[in-house]
Amino acid sequence: MELFNLSGKVAIVTGGNGGIGLGMARGLAKAGANIAVVGRNRDKNTAAVAEIEALGAKAMRVEADICDAESVASMADQVATGLGRIDILINNTGTNIRKRPEDLSEDDWHQVLDTNLTSAFLCSKACYGHMKSGGGGKILNNGSMLSLFGSPWGSVYGASKGGIMQLTRGLATAWAQDNIQVNCFLPGWIDTDLTRKARAEIDGLNERVLNRTPAGRWGTIDDMSGIAVFLASPASDFITGTAIPVDGGFSISI
Repeated sequence: MELFNLSGKVAIVTGGNGGIGLGMARGLAKAGANIAVVGRNRDKNTAAVAEIEALGAKAMRVEADICDAESVASMADQVATGLGRIDILINNTGTNIRKRPEDLSEDDWHQVLDTNLTSAFLCSKACYGHMKSGGGGKILNNGSMLSLFGSPWGSVYGASKGGIMQLTRGLATAWAQDNIQVNCFLPGWIDTDLTRKARAEIDGLNERVLNRTPAGRWGTIDDMSGIAVFLASPASDFITGTAIPVDGGFSISI
């Protein structure tokens, strides 16, 4: 058995057209997997598919509303038909509304929870039958440093990401008997469009991140490739229900 060989495997990456999702999709493609990029933006999906195909992998794009059960079920069926199977699911799509809790509206609350947490449940449920019939699978859920810490500007985001950790554990215990491993990765401060926006909105954020991160830098989307390949590969067959920081040491520093 080649521990990190993903040849012949099919991976769905939600939010795979940019940022962390694209970095993970590229890593999986380089390890031999074929990729389904799921996102709302058709043009970005198309560009991501072209980039992945240039690495030698098969790829397809699916535009779907991942907060809608019927749309998600259709997405899973499209991938299984188009690429032949579903072995790996990365629940990566996410959003944030940076407000103090007293300023959050009910709509804000539902928008973040539905995008970050409900979508992960729906996508996992939709892929479960395909993975079970295929003999097993891997589900990777995108957590956050706010799965661990609190923030006055991130109460709803933190609630959604804390929920992701518990969803991971629940699915892991339920589906281990089907040879499906479910794990959570916790990105630290990764240089993406979303975190660039945060740096513009929060004075001194860049300096605080650099000062607290022992690695002394922001992460890149390619720093997410290794954890994706590890958790999607046979190397992690006896690892399930865990949460792994990918943060340059941020979460262990003071």
